[in-house]
Amino acid sequence: MSKKTHQQQLAARKAKRQAERDLERRRQRRNVAVTVAAVLTVLVVVVGAFVVFGGGGDDTPAASTPSEAAPGNKPSTIPTAMAPAPKRATPLAAEVNCTYKKGTEPAAKKVNPPADGKTKASGTSKVSMDTSIGDLQLTLDSALAPCTVKNFLSLVGQKYFDNTKCHRLTVGEGLQVLQCGDPSGTGSGGPGYSFADEVYPTLKYGRGMLAMANSGANTNGSQFFIVYGDASGLTAQYTAFGTIDEPSVKLIDKVAEAGVTPENGPQDGAPITPVEIKSATAAA
Repeated sequence: MSKKTHQQQLAARKAKRQAERDLERRRQRRNVAVTVAAVLTVLVVVVGAFVVFGGGGDDTPAASTPSEAAPGNKPSTIPTAMAPAPKRATPLAAEVNCTYKKGTEPAAKKVNPPADGKTKASGTSKVSMDTSIGDLQLTLDSALAPCTVKNFLSLVGQKYFDNTKCHRLTVGEGLQVLQCGDPSGTGSGGPGYSFADEVYPTLKYGRGMLAMANSGANTNGSQFFIVYGDASGLTAQYTAFGTIDEPSVKLIDKVAEAGVTPENGPQDGAPITPVEIKSATAAA
């Protein structure tokens, strides 16, 4: 075999391995999924013309009446009414067993998983996030998702979220969320372990709710999303674990109104106004 042929074979194998790695990263990208019908921005192409949703608004936009026309990368409207705090129709047992399984992918940021074992399924915890857009005030509810809350508090305590960016914003009808929790900023990073879903059939999502993003059933890690508007397109497959207060949601409204960089579609990508989590702190 000539030296040139050998080098060509090595280059081909290297390219193949790189393609396989890229495919795996895309497969594992944690995103909040939604049915196409719920979030599709209708683009009608007729003799070179196109239609976009109208909309716009001020700091507290109207729930149903858009004002000025908005480009496709901004929400046409944002509901202003806060959703009721989620609640299980059937309470969990006083304690539940939590298990955190090591994953095949390395952690985006070095962190230790919480200890396995029994966890109380009651009580709330406060977390404050100092961000580039202001302070976000979170209330975590262990009656909803005790293993998720335990994990989130563990990540906060290890400063996992500190100096990270919220990498994804969606602004379409049926899916208006801000997604955070990936130190790599790519949408595929996590803590190097996963844990089971804590969902229930009657779970609904609305403005002011916190939930976990995932890449399929029982793949929760560190990525989470904040619902700031319409989430009617979501089905009950994302663990809800708390709420964010109204002043905090209004800060996210301003980010949404500035629009997104259309990376995953015209209404899905990085927020044009960056949201950086400087630090996250749990109340003593």
